[in-house]
Amino acid sequence: MKLSALRGIAALRTTAVALTGALCVTMLGGTASAAPQQSSAVTSVTKEGRAWRLQVYSAAMDTEIRVDVQRPADESTPAPNLYMLNGLDGGEGTASWNAQTDALEWLSDKHVNVIQPIGGRGSYYTDWQAEDPVLGLNKWTTFFTEELPPLLDKTLDSTGLNALAGLSTSGTSVLQLAEAKPGLWKSVAAYSGCAQIADPVGQRFVKLSTETWAGGDTMNMYGPPDSPLWAENDPVINAEKLRGTLLYISTGSGIPMIEDVEYYLNSAPGPVGALNLGLGVVIEAAVNGCTINLKNRLDSLGIPATYQFNPVGTHYWPYWEEALHNSWPLLAQGMGLEG
Repeated sequence: MKLSALRGIAALRTTAVALTGALCVTMLGGTASAAPQQSSAVTSVTKEGRAWRLQVYSAAMDTEIRVDVQRPADESTPAPNLYMLNGLDGGEGTASWNAQTDALEWLSDKHVNVIQPIGGRGSYYTDWQAEDPVLGLNKWTTFFTEELPPLLDKTLDSTGLNALAGLSTSGTSVLQLAEAKPGLWKSVAAYSGCAQIADPVGQRFVKLSTETWAGGDTMNMYGPPDSPLWAENDPVINAEKLRGTLLYISTGSGIPMIEDVEYYLNSAPGPVGALNLGLGVVIEAAVNGCTINLKNRLDSLGIPATYQFNPVGTHYWPYWEEALHNSWPLLAQGMGLEG
C-alpha cells in the first residue's frame, strides 16, 4: 500500500477517535478538562491576642468571607460558639456590634467564642435564587448551616454547641437559619426582627431594606410576590421548625424616649435627623406588629419562647445591646454555660 494511503487511513482513525471522545463527553454532560471544585476551607488565620480574623472560602459563593472571632480568656478548654449577626450592612460599615455597642467587652469574661461574619450587605443572609448585579452571589444559608460550623469547630476546637443572635434584618435571618437547620443552634435571640416576610406587609419590609437601601433586587432573592419561595422562607409560616430551640424575641413599641430623639437629631442634624427619627419610629412599630404575630403563631403551636415587649423604644442600638444582656442567660443555657 502506498505511503499516502497509509497516512490517509491514520488520519481517519485519529479523527474517529477524537469524534468518539467528544461524543462521549457531550453525552455525559461534562467537559474534557473540568477542574475539580475547591472545597470550603479556612484559608488564613490572623491573631492579635484574643482577636482572631479568619478568611473562610465559601464554595457555595466562590469567594472568601471574613469571620471575626473573639476567643475566650481561657483557651485551654473548648468553648461554644455564639454567632452574632450584624444588621443590614453586614458589618461592612459602621452599623455593627463593634462600632455601636460594647458587646464584645461585655462578653469578654464569658467562656465563649464570639463569631461575627462580615459581609452579606442587604442579603438577609439567605440563599438567593439568582446572582444579583449589585449584591452579587448570595448563598448565606448554605454558608451558615453547612460550610462554616464544621470549619469553626475544627479551627477553634469548640464544643460543638452554638447560639445565634441577630438584630433588625438579621433578627429575621436568625429565625430563618434556625428553621433551615433545626438543632444547629440550641438557643436563638432575635432583636427587632420582622419574622413574617411572605405577606404584603412583610414583603414591603424586605423590599425597603434590600432594594431601597441596599440597591438589590428581591426578584433575584425569592422571585415575584407570588413565588412559593417567600412562604418557604417565612419564619412565621414555618414556625413548627423552631420547636426544641430556646427562643428569645424582643421588640420596642416605636414610641420614642427623649434619648431616642436626641440620638437621631444629633447624629444627623437638620431634616435628615428628623427623617431618621420618623423611620426609627415607624420601623419599630411595624416590627412590634410582626413580633405579636410571631408570638400568636408560636402560642398556637404550643412552642415556648421568652418575649421582651418594651412599652417604648425605636429601631436603634441601645435597645439591642440591652436585649443582648437580657437574653444572655437563655443564650448561655443553649451553649451549656451558666448564665
